Amino acid sequence: MTAFRYKALNPEGKLVKGVLEGDSDRQVRGTLRQRHLRPVEVAEAAESLRTSESGRFRLFSKRLGAGDLALVTRQLATLIASALPLDECLQAVADQSRKSSIKSMMLQVRSKVAEGHTLAHALNQFPQAFGEMYRAMVNAGEEAGQLAPVLEQLAHYTETRQHTAQKLQMALIYPFVLIAVAVAVVAALMIFVVPELVGIFVHTKKALPPLTVGLIWVSDFMRDYALISLLALVGIMWASGRALQHPGRKKRWHQFLLRIPGLRGVLIALDSARFASTLSILMASGVPLIHALRIAGSVMTNLVLREASNTVSVAVQEGSSLSRAMSQEAFFPPMMVHMVASGETSGDLENMLQRSATNQERELEMTLGTIMGLFEPAMVVFMGGMVLTIVLAILLPIFDLNTMVR
Repeated sequence: MTAFRYKALNPEGKLVKGVLEGDSDRQVRGTLRQRHLRPVEVAEAAESLRTSESGRFRLFSKRLGAGDLALVTRQLATLIASALPLDECLQAVADQSRKSSIKSMMLQVRSKVAEGHTLAHALNQFPQAFGEMYRAMVNAGEEAGQLAPVLEQLAHYTETRQHTAQKLQMALIYPFVLIAVAVAVVAALMIFVVPELVGIFVHTKKALPPLTVGLIWVSDFMRDYALISLLALVGIMWASGRALQHPGRKKRWHQFLLRIPGLRGVLIALDSARFASTLSILMASGVPLIHALRIAGSVMTNLVLREASNTVSVAVQEGSSLSRAMSQEAFFPPMMVHMVASGETSGDLENMLQRSATNQERELEMTLGTIMGLFEPAMVVFMGGMVLTIVLAILLPIFDLNTMVR
């Protein structure tokens, strides 16, 4: 059976949408009429998704958010562990989903499985929703007959990744709000308050202090060109994003980021933790080391670090040990290399990689906590300095007038 998306009119004349399974669109239309719905449009879910992707705006691409992926994986792992047939598990996951896009996706996966394909093959229809690591682990679990435990590991992994991403986002919300408020306050002072206060000094014949002259110039510029400057800033950001889509420029940009002392450690810790965690879960699922190294390298966001991981993969394929290959690259933390060497010696490489990833994530959280702790007083000092500069620029001409009066 195939999943069909439909639009129909209910007895009150309102347009309703949904997803139904059927052998043909004619059967789906008959089912809708039995439910007292008048069909308006019926099309295969896969075809409608392809149409939306090939359209002008790709707002409805076949993607799954981190939370949706974690929920679907956890539900599927729980149902499979209860010894239900796979197609029934996929049907139950589709029925429980409140989003039509996820429901149609799971129904299409179920259709492939019902036709006799493996789950990994069915998931290959949606590479953007289920990444290469996800599909490789499912394939390894099916071949080993351990699909339920592998899905449990995947569920834990996706939930952990989601939790880590949420913590990073929550840690960055306050600084961005603080910066936005600081910029808004300074802009309001310069555009609305300062011109009224310093306007009385503009028409005097006495020379104004350099600080006051500079403040007046900045105030006039912001008042006359604020909108143009904002549009120019947005344009520069858009052009930069377009330029960074070129692999060569993006790699040079990533090389530049790795040269910044404070940022270098954060980027390396973030990507190395992702690399170690992915490699650990792939190896624990039975994926061969060479294939696991290639997939783990692809999850790294920095192109320079990804290239280093590819070099490690080539060295391991040529016969080198993993720890020795990683030690030849300058980007992998020494502690991670030592833990990998210990894991290879003891035969417990998967657990040592997971411990290394946990250590990297803990160090990253501590580093971000320290940065955030220093950022807050730094912003307070910056704001105080800006206000002090504005006040001095206003008061200096007043002090000069008092001296002249005396």
